[in-house]
Amino acid sequence: MAMSRALRLVLLLLMAGAAASAGAVQRALLVGVSELVNQPPALWLQAPRNDVLLMRQALLRRGFAAADITVLADGVDGAQLPDAQRIHDALARLVAQSRRGDFVLLYFSGHGTRLRNVVKTYQEPDGLAENFLARDVRGTIGTDAVLSGGVRDVDFDAWIGALLARDVFVWSVFDTCSATSMTRGLRDALPVAEGPPDDEVRFRGIRVDQLARGAAAAPAPAAPSGETGMPRARYVAFFASESHQVTPELKLPRKDRTARPQGLLTWAVAEALQRQPATWRELFNDVLALYPPVIEELAARFPTRELPSPVAEGNLDLALFANSLAPLSTRPVWPAQRAGDRLAIDAGQLDGLEAGQAVRVLATRDDGIVRSADARLAQVEAGRTQLDVPAELAALPGSVDWSLTPQDEPASVMLRVAAARGLPEGLALRYPSAIRRVREGEPDVRWTELAGGGHRLDVVSPELAALLGPQARGGAPIADLPGLRRRLEALAQLKWLLRLNALAQGGQLDGFEAVLEVWNGPRLARSGAAQSAEPIAAPAAGERMALNVRNTSGRSLDLVIVGIDAEGGLHPVFPRDDGETNRFERGAPDAPAAKRFELPWLGAGGSRLLVLAAPAAPWSAPRLFGVGPTDAMPDLRVRGLPRPERQHQVYAAMPGWPADAPLSK
Repeated sequence: MAMSRALRLVLLLLMAGAAASAGAVQRALLVGVSELVNQPPALWLQAPRNDVLLMRQALLRRGFAAADITVLADGVDGAQLPDAQRIHDALARLVAQSRRGDFVLLYFSGHGTRLRNVVKTYQEPDGLAENFLARDVRGTIGTDAVLSGGVRDVDFDAWIGALLARDVFVWSVFDTCSATSMTRGLRDALPVAEGPPDDEVRFRGIRVDQLARGAAAAPAPAAPSGETGMPRARYVAFFASESHQVTPELKLPRKDRTARPQGLLTWAVAEALQRQPATWRELFNDVLALYPPVIEELAARFPTRELPSPVAEGNLDLALFANSLAPLSTRPVWPAQRAGDRLAIDAGQLDGLEAGQAVRVLATRDDGIVRSADARLAQVEAGRTQLDVPAELAALPGSVDWSLTPQDEPASVMLRVAAARGLPEGLALRYPSAIRRVREGEPDVRWTELAGGGHRLDVVSPELAALLGPQARGGAPIADLPGLRRRLEALAQLKWLLRLNALAQGGQLDGFEAVLEVWNGPRLARSGAAQSAEPIAAPAAGERMALNVRNTSGRSLDLVIVGIDAEGGLHPVFPRDDGETNRFERGAPDAPAAKRFELPWLGAGGSRLLVLAAPAAPWSAPRLFGVGPTDAMPDLRVRGLPRPERQHQVYAAMPGWPADAPLSK
C-alpha cells in the first residue's frame, strides 16, 4: 500500500480552516548570533546568519507571511542585531501580538554555555544553568554567576509559558550546544573551529570562563513571571544536542561546491520540511534520517569528540503547523534499521512489544511517499525486536527510511474488565496500557452498575490487589462516569507497571543509585536503597519521605519514577506533568548528577514507588517504558539516531509497604 503524505495533509487543512476563520496567524522569531562583539573573534561562528535565512526560506515555502517573520541576526540585510535586550523586546512583542489559535516558532542559532547559578529557582541534577549567548555577551562578574548578554533557560521557559497562556502553539528550535535544558532552567575548554580553512567545522559551545569579562554585569532584561508552570499540550521543541554536548556547523550539503556553513540541525530541518511531513514526529524522524552520513564523517575526523544527539520533546503526534490538540496518531513509531532481509528496532518488551503482536512496517522514500505492510512480531527481547522485511517491501532501495508502529496494544498487559455492557467512552491511556471488556476467562476487575446510581469496581486480580489497600480493592461506590474512567485508567496503568517491574526485576545499572530517605524536619532520620529486600521503616507522624537519585555512570539516563498511593492513585514523579522530560543528565564520579524528589504520599500501607532507569546511548531510540504523566499532554522525549547497539543494563525497583498496614520496626 502506497500513500503520499500530501494526502494526509487534508486533515491538517480542515483543522487549520477553523483557526484561519478566527484570524489565527503564524509568526516566527528567528535569532542568529554569529559575532560576539565583546569576545575574541576566535569564539565567533560563521553559520547562524546563514541559518536564519535558510529557516526563513523554509517557512515562506510553508505559507508563513514575510511580515510575520522577525529576524534578529548580524550580517543579514534588514535585520536588527541580536543583542540581549532586542531579543527580549522581540519576545515581548510576540506575546503582545499573539491571540488564541496562533502558531509561533522560536528559533535560536548560536553559542550556548552552562554555569552554576545559585539564585536559580529550579535546580537541575548537575546544578548548572544553560544560557544562549546574545551578541553583546560578557563573562561572569564576581561570584554571582550571572552573564551579561545571555538569555537564560528560565527566561525561555517564562516566555514560552506566557505564549502558552494565550493558547498559542509554540515550536522551539535550539541549534546550540547545551541545548536540551534550554527551556528548564563543558568542563574542558574546546576549540571552536577545527579542520582546513576550505572545509572548517565549528562547534557551538563555549565554557563560561572562556568568555572575556566586562567592567560590570548589567541587569538581565525582564522576562514574564507567573507563567512558568503552564501545561505544554500546545508545545514541541527540537534541540541540536543534549545539555552536555556541542553541535557542529559545517558546509552543507556535503560535496556541494555552492554549499555554505550551516548548523547541522537547521539544515536537516529545512531539508526535512521539503518532504511534506504531516506530524512533528514525522518531521523529526526525517531530520534524523539526514544525520548518519554527516555524523559518520565527523566521527572519522574528530574521533575524540562526543557528537550531538538531536532531541525532540512535546506533543509530537499533532499535525504540523496547526494549533489543534487532535493527534493524527497516538501509537508510538520506532525507527528501524535494515540489514539484508531483516529489520531491527531498539525497542522491545520494556516498551510494550511482545511476540505475535500485529505491527505495521513503514518505508518512506526520499520523495515522501510512504509504503506500508502488515506483519507480526516473532523475536522480541527486553530492549530489542527483530523481524523479516515484509515481502511486498523487500525490493525497496537502501535509501528508504524504515519505521515500525504497533497496530494494537499488547494483549498480555490489557486490563480485562468483566462488565454487563460496553466500556465507558473517553478513556485516555498512554501506550501500551489498554482496557478490554471480557466475557470469558479470568478478569482483572469487575464493573457493577449500582441500582441507585453510581458504579462499583472490584479488583479480583491477585497481583493488582496486592498493590492496593482494602478500600482501593473494591466496595466503595464511584459516583459518576468521569470517576469511573479515572479509576479504570489508573488500574490499567498499574497492570503495566507490574509488568514492567517483572521484566526488569533485579536489574542493575552501573553508577546509578536510588535511595529512599525519611526526614524529620531538616534532619535525615534513616535511609535505605530502593532495591533493598528489607525496606526502611515507614515514616512516623511528623516525618516525610523522599527519593534521592544519583547518576555517576558517565552517561545520560532514561529515567521514569511513578508513585502509587494507598488508594491506587498514580503520582508522576519524573517526568512530571509540568514540562519535565524523562532524560536524566549525565554525571560522573567526580561530578555526579543528583536530585531529591519529595514523596509526601509514600509510606502509608499499600503505597509503592516504581523506579526504572536505562543508559541513553548516543543516537539511541527513545526508551520511555510506556510510562509518564497521566494526562493527555505528553512531554515525550525522542532522542538521537537509531543505532544497533544493544543496551543490556536496566535498573528497576518497586519499594513499598504491605497494603493492610504500614511496616514498623
